[in-house]
Formats: sequence, C-alpha cells, structure tokens
Amino acid sequence: MTRPQGIIFDLDGTVYRGEQLIPGARETIERMRELQHPLVFVTNAIETVDEHVDKLTRLGIRVSPDEIITAAVVFIEHLRKTMPDARIFALADPVLIEQLAPHFRFSENPDEIDVVVASTDRSFDYRKVTIAFHAIRRGARFWATNVDATWAQDGVEVPDAGAVIGAIEGCTNRKVELVAGKPSPLALGLALARLGRNANECMIIGDSLPSDIAFGKNAGMKTALVLTGVTRREQLIGASVQPDLVWDSIADMLR
Repeated sequence: MTRPQGIIFDLDGTVYRGEQLIPGARETIERMRELQHPLVFVTNAIETVDEHVDKLTRLGIRVSPDEIITAAVVFIEHLRKTMPDARIFALADPVLIEQLAPHFRFSENPDEIDVVVASTDRSFDYRKVTIAFHAIRRGARFWATNVDATWAQDGVEVPDAGAVIGAIEGCTNRKVELVAGKPSPLALGLALARLGRNANECMIIGDSLPSDIAFGKNAGMKTALVLTGVTRREQLIGASVQPDLVWDSIADMLR
C-alpha cells in the first residue's frame, strides 16, 4: 500500500492572512490529519516557534511545535553545526536577535565579525549597512534567513529581507552566500526529516512563486499555488516557475 503523502503548508497567505484564518483552512488541515498525511508548516517568518503555535491555536488549528519550521530555526541549526563559535552581526528585528543570543556571540566590530546575517529589519539604517560593508570586505560570510522581497504586515505589503540583502549586495559587490529559508535546500532537508518522507513523496501548498513553488519544484515535489496571498493569477503568465496546480484557496484541496 502507498503510504500517505507528506504535506508542507506555508502559513501567511496560505493558512491565514494577518490575524484572519482563510476560510476552509481548518477543515482542510484536519482532513489531511484524518487521512494520516504527515504535515509540517514551513515559513520564512522569523517569529519563534511558540509564537506560531500560539497563533495557530488561537485560530483553531491544532499543531505541535515540531510541525513548525521557521527560517530562524533552519538558520540557527545550520550555524550551530558549521560555525558554532562564530561572532555574528545581525541586521534583524529583535525577535531574531533574541533567538540567536543563547547560541552565538554578537559584535559590531567589523574586524571581529565572522558572519553577517541579513533578515527582516524594520530598524535598518546607514550605520548597520556600513558595519556590514566593512565586515564583508574584511572576509565575513554573508548569509540570510530568507530572500523574500516583501511580506504582509497587518495586511499591507512591506519590504522584507530582500531589501536588506539588496543594499548590502549593492555596496559590497558580493552576493548572499547562503539562505536558510525557502527555497533553500537547508529548509528542504529539515522539512523532509520531520515528515519522514522523500521529496517525491511530498506536496507543498503556498502562495509565493519564488519561495513556495520554487522550493517544491527544485526538490521534485508536487506543487499547489493558492491565490489568497502575494500572487495574482495574471502573474503566472510568463513566470519562470509554474505550479502543478492553481487553487483559489487552500479549501480547494478538499475538492
């Protein structure tokens, strides 16, 4: 007998928008559980796992912490394995700084910095980009939690980590070397390990062509794009990444 397919759900724009659950999301996820599909929720957001669990619980979706994979979780796990003694400079919101702090030392001295971390940073300024500039010029690694150009803050699209990355790339003439979140192979490896499945036994449902759909396509998964988030149907015309399925919302999965 074929074992149940592993399913990867994106969160914002797929399961909910801001604080509003997308109609049919709860029923769809519960039905997948009834059918014994192993599930994970993979997001490029950098909020803590506990924050995601609390939010989903408030919205009526039961979830365990090990079903949540964030870009921050992937980044921290990889850095702890590869550069556990690294001194880091993080261009990031406080929520990521707080997650990094128990594991790594911070520095704003370009001569000491081993890794410059680019992420969502709503206090990004000239001082920060100057520190990053000198650190990278002196040989620091240039890594990022994610490369998303925008994200939805209170239902309004605003710049994301891609804006920070662009500023640093522009002045250093160095491309970001490693990305933790979707569509990165690092995020893929962790998701497959949690699901206990090979990539060709999995499906991803998400709202972003460059992160969710590219994530699945690069791995050989089946992909479904939902139109409740950042992608509009007309954007599919001529797009370099094409989903296998296009749904108006996650509720179409039941049909």
